[in-house]
Amino acid sequence: MKLSSSGMEADQSSKKNRVSCRRLGGYLRQQKGRLYIIRRCVVMLLCWHD
Repeated sequence: MKLSSSGMEADQSSKKNRVSCRRLGGYLRQQKGRLYIIRRCVVMLLCWHD
């Protein structure tokens, strides 16, 4: 009995890890996009000539 319950716990923890990994990946992708936009704006401001 204990082996099957520990197996189920391992499955549940791996599912939690996948969900948190997806959440982390989405967060990192969002931050990467923000950094890209900020970098583009800074370059435009530095290279802007009137």
